[in-house]
Amino acid sequence: MEGENSIEKGLLLKNKEDRDSETTVTPLLVFTTFIIVSASFSFGIATGYTAGTMSSIMEDIDISIAQFSIFGSLLTFGGMIGAIFSATIADYFGRKMTLWVAEVFCISGWLAIALAKNIIWLDFGRFFVGIAVGLLSYVIPVYIAEITPKNVRGTFTFSNQLLQNCGLATAYYLGNFMSWRTIALIGIIPCLIQLCGLFFIPESPRWLAKECRDEECKVVLQKLRGTEADIVKESREIMISVEATANISMRSLFKRKYTRQLTIGVGLMLMQQLCGSTGIGYYAGKIFELAGFPSKIGMTVLSIVVVPKAILGMLIVDRWGRRPLLMTSASGICLSCILIALAFGLKGVPGIVNFTPVMVFIGILTYSMMFAAGIGALPWIIMSEIFPMDMKVVAGSLVSITNWFTGWIVSYCFNFMLIWSQTGTFSIFAMISGLTIIFAWCLVPETRGLTLEEIQLRRD
Repeated sequence: MEGENSIEKGLLLKNKEDRDSETTVTPLLVFTTFIIVSASFSFGIATGYTAGTMSSIMEDIDISIAQFSIFGSLLTFGGMIGAIFSATIADYFGRKMTLWVAEVFCISGWLAIALAKNIIWLDFGRFFVGIAVGLLSYVIPVYIAEITPKNVRGTFTFSNQLLQNCGLATAYYLGNFMSWRTIALIGIIPCLIQLCGLFFIPESPRWLAKECRDEECKVVLQKLRGTEADIVKESREIMISVEATANISMRSLFKRKYTRQLTIGVGLMLMQQLCGSTGIGYYAGKIFELAGFPSKIGMTVLSIVVVPKAILGMLIVDRWGRRPLLMTSASGICLSCILIALAFGLKGVPGIVNFTPVMVFIGILTYSMMFAAGIGALPWIIMSEIFPMDMKVVAGSLVSITNWFTGWIVSYCFNFMLIWSQTGTFSIFAMISGLTIIFAWCLVPETRGLTLEEIQLRRD
């Protein structure tokens, strides 16, 4: 058995040396990726929805700050529920079917919010949208990673973050002047685009291979790579990788041989949320108000800068690599949190108070740009790459649940933390961002330029 494994590994290593480093990007690959990530636009709207609509919703529905905090946090709580089932649904029913299920919840949720007459309908709608984004957050990066060639995998997977930031920017900007009910209806549009597009895109070739549908796998791979492409080597790698694995149980996941991947996956998700990203994304408008900076101006500027910064991250992720971009992003977030903490700490000090609004504005702006350029997408990209097929279901579920559960805690507690201490809140976020730099330096592997199968060989 060991001899057979050595032969298989030898074949894969030989293929790595023989294979051309560049693969043609086909129109079908671009179209398929666009359809897969289109729902991420709705995800982004959901993330930024509460930032500009907080005052109007509280006034129209007549709810308290505690009730609104629950409403805001239900997106992440629903995401946690969706994450519990995301990997299992994607594994048993396929990547496309998981997207279908997600869109049913997403459309239902947005409609409930748009038509809500009381807090119950608002909460149910937010919870349903949360379930949808919990499913999407796992299946989108995995789906894209499984259909794209190695030389553009990071760029294409990063497009998920780009579309999220486009949705986030839309919510920030429209929240300045548009009704919260209308914004909810706009959130449905990307879902409808994806529902129509799913009829015309192929299933993941790696999932087809796992289901022993080898001929379909080869046909789909040929379409994605182009009619002139030689897919023999790539399809053989996929077959060997799938045949050598079998789904493991949650209990088996904690064996020593999986410790490093699990630590990286869970650690990155914890770091992403504990640096305050969910709270700042949900309540950026309130932070501006507390600092004395005009909320509408702040939200408008944020809506302008997050998209170009995400585009920059998408362009350099396959040039710089995952680790350098992750550490750069975390460094920028750490410095911006220190600036915000310092600004609030100086608030009320004679002669310095007037600088607080500007310092907070610069800090939030820097935070949002650095998050969009790196740590917003990279934990999900790395998660989709480092886990082999045998542990993708249980490990993917675990890290997704970790992300959404932590996000739920942060989003619910954020308003209360600001009441406790604005300086203390951002000091905590700064320390965690600093730990992220150390974590990435010590543990996170570089996966740029490697196929998913080659990444697993390096692990072994």
